[in-house]
Amino acid sequence: MEFFRIHKTIPFMRHALVLNIVSVVTFALAVFFLFHRGLHLSVEFTGGTVMEVAYNQSADVGKVRDIVGKLGYTEVQVQSFGKSVQIRLPVKKGVTSAQQSAEVMDSLKAADPSVELRSNEFVGPQVGDELTTNGLKALGMVVVGIMIYLAFRFEWKFALATVLANLHDVVIILGFFAFFQWEFSLAVLAAVLAVLGYSVNESVVIFDRIRENFRRYRKMSTTEIIDNAITSTISRTIITHGSTQLVVLSMFFFGGPTLHYFALALTIGICFGIYSSAFVAAAIAMWLGVKREDLVKGGPTKRDGGSEDDPNAGAVV
Repeated sequence: MEFFRIHKTIPFMRHALVLNIVSVVTFALAVFFLFHRGLHLSVEFTGGTVMEVAYNQSADVGKVRDIVGKLGYTEVQVQSFGKSVQIRLPVKKGVTSAQQSAEVMDSLKAADPSVELRSNEFVGPQVGDELTTNGLKALGMVVVGIMIYLAFRFEWKFALATVLANLHDVVIILGFFAFFQWEFSLAVLAAVLAVLGYSVNESVVIFDRIRENFRRYRKMSTTEIIDNAITSTISRTIITHGSTQLVVLSMFFFGGPTLHYFALALTIGICFGIYSSAFVAAAIAMWLGVKREDLVKGGPTKRDGGSEDDPNAGAVV
């Protein structure tokens, strides 16, 4: 399926050096802000008080957030579960968890006397350390798994190129969160891991087309092969990423504060995932010297997809 077909190959790799320099500069800035400003971690990572309160009717999350915000909690997390509301409060210097919950309950009762405290728990910093460690382990396992999969399916040069491109996406997402000091929560961590898989999928599609082109076009250079592969998958990219971004935008605009940063991380990841798959992963593979012999064993045959001069050989992805 495709919206359109581009009949002339676009010379993407002609600008590979400039685009890679832009990528390196963007990556370096992201690393700088990560070390200079750091991430604004949520309660799950830093520790704090988690309260659950119940109402007689469906809770007004916006009203609850405003009431708690007036107490000095600028970025409090409030989630609604029907008539119940979960409130996550960050640690406040010189104030115990019990004092925090009592202060919040007094303010909520002043606005609605029917509200009741269901539970009150303190999440210690050690839990946050454990989540951070587990999150880094999950990220590392995903990266290693991706490299092993691509090394078996394609070739180690493509595996290395894809992992570098994916790490480029992850670090840039984290750089945005560090620069703007957006809250980094478990939901955002889940979005980062989702972006890894999403970006790999795009790279695999392009690499698959590169392998097909090596079999079909014996007279093309490696640069022309890569340009043709990216050009021929543009329509598929627009369909896939466009439809995905529509769903993510609906979460961003209508999902409320709970899904706001999750959708924002996905949006950044999708945009940079498209860019990195086409201009970072493919370009790095080209710089590493990928060639026909790396992917095609025994040379092209008629069974591999037709003659070398057939411009329409192969299925449209």
